[in-house]
Amino acid sequence: MFPKYMGLLPDRELLVNLRKELHKFPELSGNEEMTSLRITRFLQELEPDEITGNIGGKGLAASFRGHSTGPRVIIRAELDALPINESNDFDYRSSVPGVSHKCGHDGHMAIAAWVAKNFAAERPAKGELIVLYQPSEENGRGAYEVLNDPLFESIRPDYIIALHNLPGFERNEIILRDGVFAMASVGMIIELRGRTSHAAEPEKGVSPTKAVSRILNELPVLAERKEFRHFTLATIIHVKIGEVAFGTNPGEAVVMATLRAYDNGEMEKLAGMAETLIREIAVKERLGISVRWTEKFPATVNDEFLNGMIDRLGKEAGLKVNRIENAFRWSEDFGWFTKQYRGSLFGIGAGKGHPQLHSPDYDFPDDIMEAGAGILTSACRELLKI
Repeated sequence: MFPKYMGLLPDRELLVNLRKELHKFPELSGNEEMTSLRITRFLQELEPDEITGNIGGKGLAASFRGHSTGPRVIIRAELDALPINESNDFDYRSSVPGVSHKCGHDGHMAIAAWVAKNFAAERPAKGELIVLYQPSEENGRGAYEVLNDPLFESIRPDYIIALHNLPGFERNEIILRDGVFAMASVGMIIELRGRTSHAAEPEKGVSPTKAVSRILNELPVLAERKEFRHFTLATIIHVKIGEVAFGTNPGEAVVMATLRAYDNGEMEKLAGMAETLIREIAVKERLGISVRWTEKFPATVNDEFLNGMIDRLGKEAGLKVNRIENAFRWSEDFGWFTKQYRGSLFGIGAGKGHPQLHSPDYDFPDDIMEAGAGILTSACRELLKI
């Protein structure tokens, strides 16, 4: 597979073992210290031209430079795991209670290590290949913090590419979409403040109950309005009113929702309309209010040139290439990169019957690593003219 660009294939067992080690010792977003250290030790054996640590927190980047100036290409992988208890019982299952790699970031890291090993064996003719391991993808903060870290100045790319395994598609199938690949999303935290009173005298207090009822009914419907040209969604994910005290009429409430939209423009419109609606309800019910936003993911918008190259390379390697019609509803913080740089996030099928992402029994399928590393290596070598 990939005879033109792959060069020397590394020991597959070495990369699979790295993946399983990463799987066994997962770390949550912002806490990826040992994961970063494991990757650093692996990369040091490859003798890259430079390793830069602590980018955007626990992130790191390894550089493989050519003999002359040229474009800079970044391959991005993610370091973090999820707060999910693993139900698998194999010998490399998570050793950390309540934390596990249920999105396949362990596999993405191993694939990026495979690419690094290829470039260690054969440097680019010109330009520079950067293998970037990014922290905190799951909460949407990592890419943003990497981009705004002064350390990133020295590795700003001409192109940036990443992949994500996708259960529900045939194994090793390449999934592409020009334009929006993954939608924008943001978390909305609404805090309502009234005044408590005795439960026997609710008229002497200011309860947020009616306001919460209206929010639960009206916020989801807001996303269905005709102002939106594409898919939008508002999902209530958490509600708390008062405390468990049967003698007390509640005076405070919290409502949390996730907003989703096809692109960044419609995301801004939906967020603005949602906040206006919430504030109008609060005023009518005589409540104090604060609105906070969290876990902001811009839409991931793919570059047509890069997608076309990946499409061709996949077909040349004998892989099935699937140009999907609709963007994925989920979000990826790779969108922060595509807001500034020419980038492509493509999918690689993990198997039609494979457990879904974020499921307790999910595990990354090792037999898609070679195709993933092959596409990434081939794309980078073409961009760097090897």
